[in-house]
Amino acid sequence: MSTFSLDPGPDQIAVRDWLHGFAADVMRPAAAEWDEREETPWPVIQEAAKLGIYSLDFYAQQYFDPSGVGIPIAMEELFWGDAGIGLSIVGTTLAAVAVLANGTEEQIGTWAPQMFGTPDDVKVAAFCSSEPDAGSDVSALRTRAVYDEAKDEWVLNGTKTWATNGGIAAVHVVVATVDPALGARGQASFVVPPGTPGLSQGQKFKKHGIRASHTAEVVLDGVRVPGHCLLGGKEKLDERLARARERAAAAANGDAKGASGKGASGKNAAMATFEASRPAVGAQAIGIARAAYEVALDYARTRVQFGRPIIDNQGVAFTLADMKTRIDASRLLVWRASWMAANQQPFTSAEGSMSKLYAGETAKWVTAQAMQILGGNGFTREYPVERMHRDSAIYSIFEGTSEIQRLVIARTISGMPIR
Repeated sequence: MSTFSLDPGPDQIAVRDWLHGFAADVMRPAAAEWDEREETPWPVIQEAAKLGIYSLDFYAQQYFDPSGVGIPIAMEELFWGDAGIGLSIVGTTLAAVAVLANGTEEQIGTWAPQMFGTPDDVKVAAFCSSEPDAGSDVSALRTRAVYDEAKDEWVLNGTKTWATNGGIAAVHVVVATVDPALGARGQASFVVPPGTPGLSQGQKFKKHGIRASHTAEVVLDGVRVPGHCLLGGKEKLDERLARARERAAAAANGDAKGASGKGASGKNAAMATFEASRPAVGAQAIGIARAAYEVALDYARTRVQFGRPIIDNQGVAFTLADMKTRIDASRLLVWRASWMAANQQPFTSAEGSMSKLYAGETAKWVTAQAMQILGGNGFTREYPVERMHRDSAIYSIFEGTSEIQRLVIARTISGMPIR
């Protein structure tokens, strides 16, 4: 177990400064253009790939950093640059985390590199979980996966929505229901390889924020994937489903002990991915909040009204003090959860959800206060805070709404099935 420290070591500082330079010199000058275009910023992604920022090796190094804060530091700096472009650069990692969380070593080695491509031939990947009628309620997924034993293939049918990189990805990771009777416990994750017939892009969404990031529906119409594309393998899935059925039978027979046994059904495929990614998403929100705070602080120091800088007014100064305090508190929560995850410490109080909840709410509040401090200027596109405010809104919605995070925390600390 690594010793927890609030002082990043020289390696983390070097990465932070490197990414900060990329964010300042490459991402920020391009941010407004790609926000207006609402298109994937392929040239920026390719530049990141050439520098080694958009690569499996880079994210693996940060992911396996024993301090636990490699990923949070990277996310904060990139999203300080711009959230829309940042999500285009890191969106692939959600699919990669899905493979890491649910796949075998062989599957990780096969699919993770294909998600990124090469600097000369950049690829992206997509994680497909949400559906038109199933967002927060992952137990309601209708996308089905049926095993064709004669051909050792899985047949996928359904429609996914809100998929980052959906339809434009080389590799899609799809969460589907194998046994509908088991609800969320009857689900599994599947890799859909590049060029697989039957997968197509549906509606591309025009969004309020993070507009440089591609978000779309993914339609699965008789998609056939080889048996080895089931993450974790069929033997492990069959064992997990058998335990889940035993648990369901025990519950039906009133056997409370058997129904609630630890590890009876294993992790849900989608939730395993979200659990691993929530602190990183919180770090993204911190980057947005920090960027808006810095703009507001600089503006308050230089904007003169009634013969003095507006920061001389307590109303403005106290707001900036609260902004900075909430940003730093959010970072501490994210770093704690990230360190715990890196050291296999259980989230006994839903620390991962705490970090995402507080950081996401902080980003929305801080960016709103930044707009207020800039007054009318904050409402124009001449200044970046209105874009930052639009970008921040998603952080209380995706990868678990704030309400879902509170539900997870409440259930964890109480031990009760709160609804």
